[in-house]
Amino acid sequence: MSAIFKDDATGQQIRAAWWSSRLAIYGALILWAFVCLFPIYWTLTTSFKLAPDVMRGNMIPFMDYTPKWKGWESLGLSPRLIGDVSTVREEFLKRFWNSTIIALSASTLAVVLGSLAAYGLSRFSYRFGFMKNSDISFFFLSQMILPPVVLALPFLVLYRSLDLLDSRIGLILLYTLMVLPIVIWIMRDQFQGIPVELEEAALVDGLGIWGAFLQIVLPIALPGMVAAFILSLVLCWNEYFFAALLSSTNATTLPVMVASQTGSQGINWWSMAALSSAAILPLITVAIFLEKYIVEGMAAGAVK
Repeated sequence: MSAIFKDDATGQQIRAAWWSSRLAIYGALILWAFVCLFPIYWTLTTSFKLAPDVMRGNMIPFMDYTPKWKGWESLGLSPRLIGDVSTVREEFLKRFWNSTIIALSASTLAVVLGSLAAYGLSRFSYRFGFMKNSDISFFFLSQMILPPVVLALPFLVLYRSLDLLDSRIGLILLYTLMVLPIVIWIMRDQFQGIPVELEEAALVDGLGIWGAFLQIVLPIALPGMVAAFILSLVLCWNEYFFAALLSSTNATTLPVMVASQTGSQGINWWSMAALSSAAILPLITVAIFLEKYIVEGMAAGAVK
């Protein structure tokens, strides 16, 4: 009988410890989710505030303040103005389209070139002087350490001579170079985790090197490619320094427009919040949409 009571007490202690650990883990995750999502909540709610509500720090809609379309009216995107002609809305859509084209093109180009470079670094041995594969990989990553302001004058002179100032193609090429190192680093780890025996078996079955790469390696490495694409897209979409330096009218992007809401009379918080919300929502949508493909790619790679 005493042994039964001891077993019950031990089982209760184990269950209590299990529930305690679960509560601690989920509590920490909920806290971290709150920390991550609060800036988005603050930005979105600020776009529906008037100046007094912003200054008083009112946070909860319909309790601390009554939401208004003030911020969205400044962009011509409120329900009342959406059917009217608006030069501000046209300018916003122009810069939104510029950001979309530049970020998508640069991210796609970086993933394609970075995947090829990473595959070569993971499958072949190179030597340039004292530099081997690991040194070459670190050299690529070390380019991320260089402050952008150091490159400002060289790129300004180069783009002026090549007639690439204020052009989409100029920013696409520059953004591709900017995110290429981190794509190479991510994809190199992905390719190194794929057994070489799979490619050797494909070669024995009659596939060429490119056939093995396209039909065997790429489907398995798809999750890493999607992750690298999302990271590149975020970096390109949010880049401000070079967009402000190398563009003025035709190729300006959303971050430049957001920064322009600061003037001599102060910061137009509701307009800046509306612009920021409009710039954030596409990234959130893309991340949610592509998350499914990351999971599917991981499952497909495991089965193959």
